[in-house]
Amino acid sequence: MMRRVLFFGTSEFAVPTLLALHDAGYELPVVVTQPDRPTGRHLRLQPTPVRRAAEEQGLTVWTPEKVRRKEFIEQARALAPDVIVVAAFGQILPEALLKIPSSGWAINVHASLLPKYRGAAPIQHAILNGETETGVTIMQMEPTLDTGPILAQRACPILPEDDAGTIEHKLAQLGADLLIETLRALERGTVIPQPQEHSLATYAPPITREDSFIRWDETACRIWCRVRAMSPKPGAGFFYNGRWVKVWKCVPATETTHQSPGSVLRAERQSLFIACGEGTVLQLLEVQPESRPRMSAGDWARGARLSGNLTSPTPT
Repeated sequence: MMRRVLFFGTSEFAVPTLLALHDAGYELPVVVTQPDRPTGRHLRLQPTPVRRAAEEQGLTVWTPEKVRRKEFIEQARALAPDVIVVAAFGQILPEALLKIPSSGWAINVHASLLPKYRGAAPIQHAILNGETETGVTIMQMEPTLDTGPILAQRACPILPEDDAGTIEHKLAQLGADLLIETLRALERGTVIPQPQEHSLATYAPPITREDSFIRWDETACRIWCRVRAMSPKPGAGFFYNGRWVKVWKCVPATETTHQSPGSVLRAERQSLFIACGEGTVLQLLEVQPESRPRMSAGDWARGARLSGNLTSPTPT
């Protein structure tokens, strides 16, 4: 029996997996998450989503700075877990930790169809690259980045109206359900791990500030994907008169243009049309100027007395 689970998780994506384990009756002696970090305008220390969820269930929480340290590994070994489960934790577990479970199983819930999009930001990069499908993978862990054998997978479509937030929500629940199914199948001995085809691997590195910059020389479709990939956080946008304008909603227009990328083609009552790369046109629908509420792109354009080109990804 694999009933005693040592769980590692940090982000909102990991919360449904933690709750599914708890609701299914698995014993969770300790929940391991990242330390509280300063966030927000006032940089106040905030607990991780997993810590909040675990404490609401009355579970013990550990917040080690580094799980590679010998002291932590010894503490984890003393818990005598049957299995380790990891979901969006944020650190690579060393081999010494992976060898602790009595069943031999250390399992990861990953938000992509491996071997595609190994790494920290698989959801954002899948949307950014215009994928129409993603999914979750339950993987046997190795002390390297998302390389272990696949135990189970389940696909999920990326719809035109989806962004990183909606896909994370869908995959979080999908991964939680699939994990419980996989744990039960492992207990029955009906799972055959399948090695990944490493030659097909792609990578999803952490999102940087530069990923948020709209580049008007990209196609309208690429910019649309960028906006969705960065929504709701950190948000994609551009600078106008040195101030950041976040784009919440946009769509590629059906028209084409010979104007240079960044040219303001016209403003309508609710929207704004901008020339993009390869003659494509982007229709901006909803924006949020710096220190202002969200508003229609048309209202912003009239209030800003918009003129000239939107050309630079950095303040001018």
